Amino acid sequence: MSETNLIGEAMYHLAETLFPICRSITGEGVRQTLKIIQEHIPLTIKEVPSGTSAFDWTVPKEWNIVDAYIEDPDGTKIIDFKKNNLHVVGYSVPVDQVMSLQELQQHLYSMESMPEAIPYVTSYYKERWGFCLSHKQRMSLKEGQYRVYINSSLTQGFLTYGELIIPGETEKEVLLSTYICHPSMANNELSGPAVVTYLAKWLLELPRRNYTYRIVFVPETIGSLVYLSQNLGVMKTNVVAGYNVTCAGDERAYSFLPSRYGDTLADRVALHVLTHKHPEFVRYSYLERGSDERQYCSPGVDLPVASIMRTKYGMYPEYHTSLDDLSLISPAGLQGSYEVLKDCITLLERNARYRIKCLGEPQLGKRGLYPTISTRESGQTVRSMMNFIAYADGTNDLLDISDIIRLPVDQIYPILDDLIDANLIEQIW
Repeated sequence: MSETNLIGEAMYHLAETLFPICRSITGEGVRQTLKIIQEHIPLTIKEVPSGTSAFDWTVPKEWNIVDAYIEDPDGTKIIDFKKNNLHVVGYSVPVDQVMSLQELQQHLYSMESMPEAIPYVTSYYKERWGFCLSHKQRMSLKEGQYRVYINSSLTQGFLTYGELIIPGETEKEVLLSTYICHPSMANNELSGPAVVTYLAKWLLELPRRNYTYRIVFVPETIGSLVYLSQNLGVMKTNVVAGYNVTCAGDERAYSFLPSRYGDTLADRVALHVLTHKHPEFVRYSYLERGSDERQYCSPGVDLPVASIMRTKYGMYPEYHTSLDDLSLISPAGLQGSYEVLKDCITLLERNARYRIKCLGEPQLGKRGLYPTISTRESGQTVRSMMNFIAYADGTNDLLDISDIIRLPVDQIYPILDDLIDANLIEQIW
């Protein structure tokens, strides 16, 4: 098996390990998830107390759950949290009651449009309790008295998140953000952390990094708001590009969602990579946002953050249901997202402005850059090099030149390496 395939398999295995954990926006499930990720990368785990203000929001009470079930009139356990943690509405308060089916129905959630699926439902900011089940099972419930039991707690605790800062040669930063707040769903929840973990491992192994990398694993929405409220000053000063990584594990499509105005370096880099590597990708508008880009790109925050995904959240039928299981993602799907983001980071690292060091066209032959035998292919290589030089005037960055000479950056990299080795060109950061 190639090294590339091994990384895909490793990411899938990490998702498998994390899948059974019941996560929410707070609680032991988040801590357990981050501690497992910490076995792969030197993550710092931080906690913020309940009641802490984060702009217009407040960190809620910490929620934890031990067990939950429903027993039918015959005493048979028909819904069991321990068999599927989506069965319980997230943040349900404790309950231990016997009630009629009519009364129970007010606390049940199902999807008539997807009768085999258990829906994912939460109630973070209003205290209630509830159970989720397939619509098929709901329709089969018989009249009688049902025992409902939820052993959960809402306490003054903490919101937990993970952070890794990987230093580079400059203080300017690239942000990678993903979330760790959903229970057992594979694509929507675990593909992002798996891909980001292995991108961090790759970054840590690089012999040189121009940029510093700020990598965060946060509960969606409230976690990114908390993180921004504590780090906004340095992030506004230093972050030059960033990506929110989610829904990265299926093999159906590649998707792109831009920053608020779609004109940042992160947008330009992502669009270049996707256009040349996966031209069939689906391009969305910022009006179709739905994840943490909402916070990173909000007015006054204005960070240069875009989203690269496989099939976008909300656009695949299994989204936010029990059908978003480990069969929906694959090593190949995860590997594809990893490679696209790796290509984006590589381009960010090389996207300086470039300036030729001599006046007039340089003599390539005396530097070993001109072929001694002329063929169609060698002629094209020389033309591409001369085209690059023609626009390397110190005002254009690598993406600008690539667009002007209509050559993907992957084909420019070896040309650029030759020119740098020959001391013919300088980088301007």
